[in-house]
Parts: sequence; structure tokens; C-alpha cells
Amino acid sequence: MTAITPIRLRAEDEEDLKVVSACLQDAILPIGDMCFQPDEKRFVMVVNRFRWESADRPRPGPTADDDDLAPYERVHCGLRVEGVTGAKLRGFDLKDRGRMLELLSMETVEGGVALQFAGGGCVRLDAPSWRMVVEDLGEPWPTGCKPCHPDEPEQSQIA
Repeated sequence: MTAITPIRLRAEDEEDLKVVSACLQDAILPIGDMCFQPDEKRFVMVVNRFRWESADRPRPGPTADDDDLAPYERVHCGLRVEGVTGAKLRGFDLKDRGRMLELLSMETVEGGVALQFAGGGCVRLDAPSWRMVVEDLGEPWPTGCKPCHPDEPEQSQIA
């Protein structure tokens, strides 16, 4: 079994962003791990990315006794958006630096990019001409938790 290559992606348009968004779906981060740098016209954040590309494969290397307890992986992943002239937040307070956010999706919006988080939070980046780079940082670590997205309400919730 060969190791899965760390991702290094660039996005410059809506189609590229769809790919990056899929790779970062369900990434988690504390609010304190994101920053708008106005002098550099840059937005950066470091997330704990769920490695969807390896979710249905056995982990590479020797088998460990606890592989069934932690069959999935996460990895630190850096995201940098260049060309950002402003950043607006909705649904959370930057002063709550320990609060964890879960990234659901990223999409182009008129004049920039929007990052949508679970619970209704959003970061809107004003960036008429933007460029995004996403890169895994370091080695992945095992996790027993796989994010799930129920497509339909459970039967007990239907009246």
C-alpha cells in the first residue's frame, strides 16, 4: 500500500473552488486559527482537514491493534487567499478564540468568496480578483470520527 500524497491545490475561479471546497468539507478549526492581513491583502487559516480521499482505504504501513478504533485521518492544512480587500464575519465572535468551527463549503459570490460554517457562521472575503492556495502541512494523525451528513431526517422526526 502506498501513502496518499498530501494535497497542494490552487483555485482561481468557481470551478477550481468547487474542488477545493470538497477537499476541505468538514475541516475544523478554532476561530483563533484564521486571520485577515489587510496590509498584504491576504486571508489565511489553518484547519484540521478530514482526509476524505483516504476514508474508504486502509491506512498505509503496518497494521496496528487499534486500527479499527481510529480508521480515518486528519491533517493540518493551510489555506491562503490572495487579493482580499476586506473580510466580513457573520454568526460568530472573533474574541471567542477557542470556539471550534466546522467548514461546510466555500463558494464564489459577487465580488469574492464565502466560507460557510456549520451553525450558520460565514466569512465573506471581498476579493474581486482572488487566488487561493491550499496545502497539507505535516503528517496526518488517526481519528475514529468520520463526519456524516444525513440526507433526510430520521424517521422519528417525521410527524
